[in-house]
Parts: sequence; C-alpha cells; structure tokens
Amino acid sequence: MSVPKLFKNPASALGLAIVVLFYAWSILEGTLQVLGYALNDPRLGWILLPYNPFETSIQNTLLPPSFSHLMGTDDLGRDIFSRVLYAAPIDALVSVCVVAGAVLIGGALGLTAGFFGGYADEANMRVTDLFLAFPALILALTIEYTFGRGAFYATLAMLIVWWPTYARLFRAEALRIKKMKFVDAALLSGLSRLEIIAKHFVRPSLNTVLSYFTIDLGNVILFYSVLSFLGLGQQPPYPEWGAMVASGLNYFPKWWWYSLCPGIVITIVVIGAALLGDALRDYIAGET
Repeated sequence: MSVPKLFKNPASALGLAIVVLFYAWSILEGTLQVLGYALNDPRLGWILLPYNPFETSIQNTLLPPSFSHLMGTDDLGRDIFSRVLYAAPIDALVSVCVVAGAVLIGGALGLTAGFFGGYADEANMRVTDLFLAFPALILALTIEYTFGRGAFYATLAMLIVWWPTYARLFRAEALRIKKMKFVDAALLSGLSRLEIIAKHFVRPSLNTVLSYFTIDLGNVILFYSVLSFLGLGQQPPYPEWGAMVASGLNYFPKWWWYSLCPGIVITIVVIGAALLGDALRDYIAGET
C-alpha cells in the first residue's frame, strides 16, 4: 500500500486535512504572536484575524452567528471566531510538547526496561505502575493545584500523566524485537547495548507507536480543554477553547453559540487526529 493510496480513503484524507490545517494555522498565528511580543506590538498577533480577540464592545454582546461574526460574540462583545483562531497555537503547542515529551521519557524508560530486563525492568515498571495507579485527571489536577495554574503547569501535569503509557508501549516493542535473531547477531558483532538499542530498537518502535502518537495529539487537546474548562489552563484574558466553553455555559441554551462553537472546534480537531491515527495504524499494519 502506497502513501497516496492510503489517503484515497475519504476518512483518512479528511483526518489529514484537519490536522495539517490546524497545525499550519497554529504555526503561522503562533509566529505572529511571538513576533508581536518580541517587537512590543501585540497587534501583529491578530493581523490575520477578522477582529481583535481582546477588544470588548458592549453594544455587540451575545450576537448570534452571522456573516459579520461567524461564531457570534460573547458576553463582552468579543468575536468568538477570532478568539478561537487566536487560541489555536497554545493548544497545538501543548499537544506537541506533551506527546513528544511522553515519547522521549517513556521511550527511554520502556526500551531500557525491555532490553535489559532484570532489575532495570522491575524498577522502571514499578515506577510506571505507580503513576498509572492514579486516575489521570485526578493526578493532573493535584499537580496543578500544587504548583500553580497556567499553560506551563498544565503541560507539566499532562506530561507526568502521559509518559507511563508510552513506557509500556515501548517496553512491549522492545520485548518483541529482542526475540529476533538479528539482535543476537548484533551482540556478537561487538556493538554495545546502547548502540544496539539506538540502531535496531528505536526506529521499529517509533513506527509502531506513530499511529498512537497521532491519535494522542487530539487526546491531549481534549484533556487540556478539560483542565481549562476547570480554570487550570491558559488564564484570562488570553482565550482558550475549554475556558470559552465553560464561560458560555452560563448563557446556555439561549445564547448557545457561546459555548457550542468552541466545543465544535475541539471536536473537529480531536476527530481529525483520530481519523489520521487510524489510517496510519492500518497502513503500518498492512506494511508489516
């Protein structure tokens, strides 16, 4: 199965389009926001947006969706569509940092445990079990309440919650690869154990974990939205999708667009990542 053939499936192509558009926009908008901060000109952050996402307008409060305001306005008259677009980079950054960090930490511990076995395996897996014993949301909330609120602490909390799953995945891959004959040949050739792990374990493991990685990008965004919904993510006045949903619930159902529109955006991005991850999983399974 070739890559072009993979994305002839409408669901796969839709997932790819959603993920690419979301991260491409996030990179563009995030770059403008950073430049605006560096040049002390925050207007750069919303130069591509229909409206200033921070500008209030009392006469335009809670307007329904229209051509002027595609997602309506909130209780302060701010354009919801502009705020959704402005908030995208932080969600994208958090998702990449959490999943990439979890892969690095979990991969190092899982591959070490699976390859060396013995005390290394026992110690690593007991630590992993300790973190997995706690419900993910409760553990993340505890960490955030301990250290503080904000996007940085939310990312740290989710990273601590996320890496044990990848440690388990990489350990399982290491145990599978370890049984193959080329590993014994590599040992007999004089390569060190760390060289063998780097050359013969990392890439095959990453190929297997790739689909899970892609799906998790959406899962992290959803989890981060939940933390923001509870007031523990990006803090006001900066917009965040989960926080916007929470604020809009005070006006639901009469002014339904306030919370529903950001919620729909979250759903679309999560579904897009899931569709792409499923397509990659089927593709990898067909190639192996």
